[in-house]
Formats: sequence, structure tokens, C-alpha cells
Amino acid sequence: MIDILLQGIDHETRMRLLPREQEMIKEWEDNGTLLASYIKGENAGIYLVLMANDKADADKKLSTLPYYPYMKIEIIALR
Repeated sequence: MIDILLQGIDHETRMRLLPREQEMIKEWEDNGTLLASYIKGENAGIYLVLMANDKADADKKLSTLPYYPYMKIEIIALR
């Protein structure tokens, strides 16, 4: 499970990157990489349940997202 908080991203950049971010998330949903996603209500962030071999694999996958440079990430392994 991935706990993501967006930091240091201005509104204009966020809106410019949003379509590609959403497209990639949809691709992950379609191919089974992403099992669930929950948008945080209190701040700019999201929880993801992501299929990955380990934390390094999860980070490698996340690094392909447009928002990655603005993400504070906590990866929690689930069984």
C-alpha cells in the first residue's frame, strides 16, 4: 500500500500533468497493477494498493508517474 502526499506542486503544474497522471492510473487499473485507490479528503494525496514485488519495485513503478517529483511517499508492505 502506498501513502502519497503531494508537496511543492502549484495548481497550474498539477492541472497540466493531471491528464497523463489519470491515464497512467487507468492503465494500471486495467492491467491489474493497481488494485485500489482512495483520494485523501483532508489534503492533496492518495492511497494506492499497488501490486509490486517489493518496495524497490513499487518505487520504480511510481517513478514513472508525472506527479512523482512532487510525491512524499510511504510504502507499506501488505500480505
